[in-house]
Amino acid sequence: MIEKGEDVYIHPDVEIKRKATLGNHVAVDKGVYITVPCKVGNYTHISPYVTIIGGERGYFECKGFNNIMAGARIVCSSDRFDGSGLFGALIPDELKGNQIIEPVIMEEFSNVGTNAIVLPGARLRKGVLLAAGSLLMGDTEEWGIYQGNPAVLKKKIDGTKIIENAKKLGYEQ
Repeated sequence: MIEKGEDVYIHPDVEIKRKATLGNHVAVDKGVYITVPCKVGNYTHISPYVTIIGGERGYFECKGFNNIMAGARIVCSSDRFDGSGLFGALIPDELKGNQIIEPVIMEEFSNVGTNAIVLPGARLRKGVLLAAGSLLMGDTEEWGIYQGNPAVLKKKIDGTKIIENAKKLGYEQ
């Protein structure tokens, strides 16, 4: 089930398997595949061939003014691969090993670069950019640019102008 606001574009080649709530001015491009319940805020673009996975117990939210660039992978749950049991989507629960099932949250103005990977429990704070090809695990600092594998803080930016412009589109802090 998809609930959507005004000015929402969803390419016909998008597959959304769980409940999704999409705000206003949202575009979801060709080849996007979403298997978790999700909430997508206003002025968000999900570029081609993005996957947001983790099954019915996973959760993803981006709060608005976000971009997820082409080929990015957002993983909201995963097996631990620690010898505690079998792993895989088709294994019965009683035979499964330990899992990591934690929401991925993108706060306002955060962005995920092309072919970047975000793992369960990651939180992209306000204004964060995860650079192309990077791997994010865990939390971030507001207005930080993260890069590498694992992603580390490379520099901070001033978000004043970004917030100023967003207010012209109805953004309220």
